Parts: sequence; structure tokens; C-alpha cells
Amino acid sequence: MQYENVLRGQKAVVNSLTTSAGGETIEKSVIEQLGKRGNDLVLALDMELQQVVEKAIDKEIKEAGNSFVKDRSAYATFMDPRTGDILSMAGFWDPAGSDQTTTSNHIGNVNKSFEMGSSVKAASVLTGFQSGVTSPGTKFHDRPIHLPGAPTMSSYKNFGWVDDRRALEVSSNVYMFEIGMRMAGCYNPSTCSFPKLEEAYSQVRYNFSQFGLGVETGIDLPSTATGLTGGTALPGKLAYLMIGQFDTYTPLQLVQYIATIANDGYRMKPRLVTEIREPVSDRDDQGAVMQKFEPSILNRIDMKDAHIDRVKQGLRDVVTKGTASSRFANAPYQLAAKTGTAQVSVTVGEGSSRRSVEGNTHTFVGYAPYKNPEIAFAVVVPNVKLDSRGGTQGIAQDIAKDILDAYFEMKTVRNGPQKADQPVLEDM
Repeated sequence: MQYENVLRGQKAVVNSLTTSAGGETIEKSVIEQLGKRGNDLVLALDMELQQVVEKAIDKEIKEAGNSFVKDRSAYATFMDPRTGDILSMAGFWDPAGSDQTTTSNHIGNVNKSFEMGSSVKAASVLTGFQSGVTSPGTKFHDRPIHLPGAPTMSSYKNFGWVDDRRALEVSSNVYMFEIGMRMAGCYNPSTCSFPKLEEAYSQVRYNFSQFGLGVETGIDLPSTATGLTGGTALPGKLAYLMIGQFDTYTPLQLVQYIATIANDGYRMKPRLVTEIREPVSDRDDQGAVMQKFEPSILNRIDMKDAHIDRVKQGLRDVVTKGTASSRFANAPYQLAAKTGTAQVSVTVGEGSSRRSVEGNTHTFVGYAPYKNPEIAFAVVVPNVKLDSRGGTQGIAQDIAKDILDAYFEMKTVRNGPQKADQPVLEDM
């Protein structure tokens, strides 16, 4: 929805009329029409939480020091999965060599897209269930896979036989590769011709789209990105699609995806504006409601309740004993989440010094509390240096932990947002 006309008021108009005869003024009058302030929008944003999110991103980015390949950036969106309300949306962008006066880039959550890595694997597992190539409890052997004409593909270590829950817990790439290959009609990667390759690409993207990945989210903003698709390519690229390293998505799409799982498969329309009210002169008062926007369900994913519950268990395993356990295993708010790391190549330098440097985009998605979710989130930190080159690992998790700790503390004690006439973040 466009809100320009709602916010736009009416300018004051002053007309001066002069009547003259024989070179002399015989009458002069002034007609004044008072201006009118535009209507007020009531936002879903929690301004105290918004300031917490901005501060957490700023803190963790600065503590990471020289951990970025080039530009420093991070994005975070927090949503109520039950209503679609955007509780906070914050972005940080500090281009290398720039002298810009602010690092705020909140709109980057809706107009910048990235390969999100393993954070999309919950959708991959559900796609496997829905296509019938796997079912809860199905095990695959996690070992290096050799496809004709492609580099060897593997998980970050060989996990042996793993089922779907264990695959989410340890973030097995091979489990997701096996889902994609079977959807393409391949059960022996060394000899298979992938007879259903295009069909597999189509099915995966259709299933991903049900969560909001790669499609319009429905948010009430005038211009948003939907990410980029790599098209239909070689079998190896299908495998990378299954682990979030082929198509790109926005941070808003990522939070809508995880919120859909948290909300038992119902994808809610993201909502920034909850009401339009008549303007009033006293800032502490609110005018009469002119229009109210209710929560809206966009779709219910095709997957079975039992399959969604199974994946939820895997996301809880990630936190209690898997890739996010070191930070969240003892968190009192009982998080369910998925970590992600996407390999990226960043161009640096100019002229003869121009070259590509390898890095990682860190992502972290989740919701809490596990049994009765009230908040879902996505944190994206692009272009972090590799471990071996001094990159700080787990930045996305650190940002999320700072914010979640504060959010659940605020449920007990609220101080209210910082007033505008006090020093803002950039001045502190």
C-alpha cells in the first residue's frame, strides 16, 4: 500500500485581492485558507526494541574490527510470526573508503539480497518430505559426493549416517544434496544423467516460494526486491540451491520463511502500519481511527503438520546440541534456530590490483519461545573474512543473542524508547 497521500497534508493558502480605480486603491482584502496536517500512521514497530536492535548491530560490527573483506554491513528483521507485525527492522552499511555521515541502512532489509547459506535448510527438508523422496527418519550417508564434471561436494566434515533432525542439527550439506538429486531422478551420482533436472528446480523453487523465499513478501512498502534466481543450470547448482548458495533472498524474505514455520505453516503478510488516524495537535494524544489493518494470511504451505513439527524439532536441536548450542543452549527463552554460512567472492582493489577475495556471508534465523513463538528473526552479515584470514565467526549469532536477551528482559521491565531530543546512536 502507498501512504504518500495519507501523510500529505494541505498547504496554507493566502490570496490578496486589490481593487483599484483611477490609479488609486479603493479596496484591499486578504482571504486565508488554513493548512491541514496529514493523517497519522500507527506503526507496528516496537521503538524500544528498534533502538536495541540498532545498538546491538552497531556494537557487534565495531567489536568485529577488521573482520570484513571490504564493506561492513549487517541487517536484522524481527517479526511477530502470529500477526506479521514488523517489530524491528535495522540495517548497518559502511562502504569502504566512504565518508558518509550515517551507517543506517534499514531499507536494505527489503531491497538487498544475498545467498543465505544453510539457514534455508528447514525449507529443504520440508521440500524433501513434500516431494516424497524422504520422510521423517530417512537416513543418508554423509560423505563426499562426486558429480561428473563438478568439484567434489561435501559437508564441512563427514558425519556418516544422519537422519533429517541430525542433518539440521549439524547442518549437513550432503543430506540436502541427496534430497535435490533424488528429486532430479538421481540415486547414483557417479553415473546418473539427472532425467528430471528441470522439474526438480521448479519443484524446489515452488516449495521455497510458499515460505516467501524468492517471491513478493506482501509488505506495505512501495518498492522491494524479490532476490535473484540462478535459473536452471547443471546438477551441481541444484545441490547448491538446496543449501542456499545459488538463488538470493532478502533479509525480509528470510524472516518471513522462518516465521511461517514458527506459525505452523501459515505465512502472514508483513505489516508495518496497523492504523491510520486523524491528526491531532497534541503529540501525546491520538486522533480517531480512520482505517485499521488487520493481520492477513497470505497462504498456508502444502506441508503436513507432522512434517512441520518434525522440522521444528530439528531447529530446536540446532540450539540445544548443534551449531548454535555454544551461545544458546542455556537461554531461558528456549530458542529454535538455524545457522548459515554462504561462501562468497568479493571484488577488491582497482586496476591491476583488482582481484577476488573469498569470504562468507553469515546468517542466523529463528524464533522463540519454541512452544509458543511470539518473535521470529533473521540476521544477515555479508562478506566476512574467512577464519584463516582473521574473520570473526558467529557475528550473526552474537547480534541475535544481544537482541533476544534484551527482548525477553523487556517483557519484565520496560524503560521506553529514547526520546528524540536526547542524543541519538550516532552521537553517542
